[in-house]
Amino acid sequence: MFERFLSKETSYLRTSEIRDLLKLTEGRNVISLAGGLPDPQTFPVEEIKKIINDVLFNNSDKALQYAATPGISEFRKELVNISRMRGITGINENNTFATVGSQEALFMLFNILVDPGDNVIVEAPTYLAALNVIRTRRPNFISVPVTENGPDLEELERKVKDTTNNGKKVKLMYVIPTAQNPAGTTMNIEDRKRLLEIASKYDFLVVEDDAYGFLVFEGESPPPIKAFDKEGRVIYTSTFSKILAPGLRLGWVVAHEDLIREMELYKQNIDLHTPSLSQYIAMEAIRRGVIQNNLPKIRRIYKEKRDIMLEAIQEYFPKDSRWSKPVGGMFVFAWLPSRIDTTKMLEKALQKGVAYVPGSSFYADYSGRNTMRLNFSYPKKEELTEGIKRLGQVIKEELST
Repeated sequence: MFERFLSKETSYLRTSEIRDLLKLTEGRNVISLAGGLPDPQTFPVEEIKKIINDVLFNNSDKALQYAATPGISEFRKELVNISRMRGITGINENNTFATVGSQEALFMLFNILVDPGDNVIVEAPTYLAALNVIRTRRPNFISVPVTENGPDLEELERKVKDTTNNGKKVKLMYVIPTAQNPAGTTMNIEDRKRLLEIASKYDFLVVEDDAYGFLVFEGESPPPIKAFDKEGRVIYTSTFSKILAPGLRLGWVVAHEDLIREMELYKQNIDLHTPSLSQYIAMEAIRRGVIQNNLPKIRRIYKEKRDIMLEAIQEYFPKDSRWSKPVGGMFVFAWLPSRIDTTKMLEKALQKGVAYVPGSSFYADYSGRNTMRLNFSYPKKEELTEGIKRLGQVIKEELST
């Protein structure tokens, strides 16, 4: 009925397969390996209750009031502190910006920076919600395949050089260097530095998504690319969804002051400011060490769950499959035999009582038809084994037809 009234821009919107799957599995007896939900037992509920009571008792006049668009000043100072925990130094509150989750940060950044026809580099695969935002800007995608160590930097430089030789410029690269969603890969420090050298040499920006930087449970988490940035060309985003609670809808950006000012202008036209109460809760959670003290628990739980999933995949998946072995984060990515189409296979999996996210939507060109993303953070331990067992049966039946 309303199609004739809609703007042309709406034709570029794409549904989130993850959100669709959450609706499909709701109320059904399905083990969902599809979502990206944190384990609720990682939420510091009692500490949050106390913080809320204290905030409402001591600062209700500010916590329930309108706030400055970039974020409450005291909170932005704490964003500097939590960014330093990831190795980002040489910044102050004017380099930080509070957002409604990191998703809003990505939405604003791509709308501020990307014009139709701009050359934008993405990993293949990469985070589908970011891809969907970038698609609305109608860029020219340059996809760089992901190896076991992150994006293939040889291929990256070759494609950037070819673009430059054809008289065109690359505008930016969107990259998830730590516990990549969905591929589960983590770049080493030398590759992070080299990516930055390539960006400097060919003069493009780097939008760094560090949603999982605090969730490395095997070895040390490498510093973000932003930690090595001397030119202000890296725009860093992160989130409290994985380290505190996603219901707070709170994320942040660290960037050059000039870009922060542009974000302020843009956000004024979206939602005025990020919820004040959420900012006060996170501010106190940092000050009181709630986040810092809870991280070991989160890492321990996710490592145990990852190990269970990997053991089950090893046992139940076809031997000619391959899969990532993430050192952090929430996801395992699997590549099945090439004749399998995981989108077509999904309905059969749902009938068997298990859900996953087909991998093609994580690719800018919708390739990767034989891939899937599997979440280990949310399901119970016993569900992980049973879910992979069911999925293995579905895959083997598909191969036998």
